[in-house]
Amino acid sequence: MRTKRALKILMGIGAMLVASSALAHHSRAMFDSSKQVTLVGTVKEFQWTNPHCWIQVLVPDPDHPEAAPVEWGVEMGAPVELMRKGWKPGSLNPGDKVTIVINPLRDGQHGGLVVSVTGPDGKILGRPAEVKK
Repeated sequence: MRTKRALKILMGIGAMLVASSALAHHSRAMFDSSKQVTLVGTVKEFQWTNPHCWIQVLVPDPDHPEAAPVEWGVEMGAPVELMRKGWKPGSLNPGDKVTIVINPLRDGQHGGLVVSVTGPDGKILGRPAEVKK
């Protein structure tokens, strides 16, 4: 009887440890959710991968149009989460002109978490209700 109880306690502790590491993995602390940045550029690559999808977008510097565009890495959710929001593996293609609203990285590097994407057809994918004006 004691063995069964001890086993249940150990299993409970193990389950809590696994759950806490899963929550830590999905932390969004690196992104500044109080800010939004709008990127207008060209899709370099759309990565439909687990655990998170990514958009690599080339954004020209408006102050230096002669300079090479800057590559931004935009993190998204998991493919299953994106499918529920209307995304498909072919939603974006290299060369597509897009407008992407992101919560930027806190450290100022060229990256962020997607809020919404306006594709080349003008259709908004993402969480457009959360876009701050």
